[in-house]
Amino acid sequence: MKVKLTPSHLTGTIAAPASKSAMQRACAAALIRNGETILHNPGVSNDDKAALNIIQQLGATVIERDNDIVIKSNGVQPVSDTIDCHESGLSIRMFTSIAALSNQPITVIGSGSLAKRPMNFFDDVLPQLGVDCKSHNGYLPLAIKGPLQPKNITVDGSLSSQYLTGLLMAYAAADAKDVTITVQNLNSRPYVDLTLQILRSFGLKVPQNNNYESFYFDTSVTNYSTTINYTVEGDWSNAAFLLVAGAIAGDIVVQGMDMHSVQGDKAIMEVLKMANASFTVTDNAISIKQSALWSFDFDATDCPDLFPPLVALAAYGNGTSNIKGVNRLTHKESNRAATLQEEFGKLNIPISFEDDKMMIKGGNILKGATVSSCNDHRIAMATAVAALKADGDVVINDAQAVNKSYPNFWKDMEKLGANLITED
Repeated sequence: MKVKLTPSHLTGTIAAPASKSAMQRACAAALIRNGETILHNPGVSNDDKAALNIIQQLGATVIERDNDIVIKSNGVQPVSDTIDCHESGLSIRMFTSIAALSNQPITVIGSGSLAKRPMNFFDDVLPQLGVDCKSHNGYLPLAIKGPLQPKNITVDGSLSSQYLTGLLMAYAAADAKDVTITVQNLNSRPYVDLTLQILRSFGLKVPQNNNYESFYFDTSVTNYSTTINYTVEGDWSNAAFLLVAGAIAGDIVVQGMDMHSVQGDKAIMEVLKMANASFTVTDNAISIKQSALWSFDFDATDCPDLFPPLVALAAYGNGTSNIKGVNRLTHKESNRAATLQEEFGKLNIPISFEDDKMMIKGGNILKGATVSSCNDHRIAMATAVAALKADGDVVINDAQAVNKSYPNFWKDMEKLGANLITED
């Protein structure tokens, strides 16, 4: 799919999509508890659909009812010898440990960029927990056979906190007692907060968090309620693109955002303030309009998904913006640092690197050009937002990549007044 976007001014009100980080974790929590879960405001992205398919492969039943999803489960009881994570990095890192709770042999597969993502973590960690695990030279597919037995263990959290999320979920499901997961070099701490929050919301055992260095499961008994009602909050990762679009070329209102959320990408509000964006917050709505933007310095190590919208924001700043945390971008849907440099370079925005820092030279006139998403949903959205005030049309190839996290992105942009044409 190809999208041609003509420079535009945005107006109107839009609701942010549901958080796929919360949605996928909620699916996992619904699987590992006994009883019924009703998900309100469920996500509809490809990653959300992958999570729903996985929990069915692991024994849950899923029913769509009106605008809700009803999940019934008696715990991990696989009905398939394979779980397919499609292109969802969170799903494969979270559900592999959860699937290992079963004593049934299971093959974990994925597609697209997942085939290039290293899986050595499971080769190193799962055997320590009594799980037979064999990867394909450190990559997919994974062959596992449990049952996983919670034990004291030390893991590396530098690549992604999502591996830790899977272990926390699995330990909670196994009713771990008097055991500790020790973590070294943990990144993306806010996402761990989200995991702990969801465990608590679902009545599952929540470990004691010792300054993110260790997580201790005590001997307390978990109390399950019959039915859980859980509302999936708005997604700050995707709302960031809408908010940056408003700051660049709009006068819009973004609804459905929880200002008390533990999502790490809520930090976009901090950066918008640094960049002199004009916005107001009322209840769960954010009003934001076109502003004379400044350059900024920000550490995105704990929220690496903000890099793409921040690059679009920096492109319109009055100087050079510096974003720290580049080493978190290698194992995404693309090598996101290199992809941002190449695609924004086509738009006349120079990007350079120094150690772990990305430097974006803003203030240049953005040129109309043809760019590629490189099958990365966040690159597609970042280039689209940047195109709003370019000096000509911007054509985005492989624009369907947005389906991974925000299937309605192009429709929402049109609703706000963006002039765009889509071609299959």
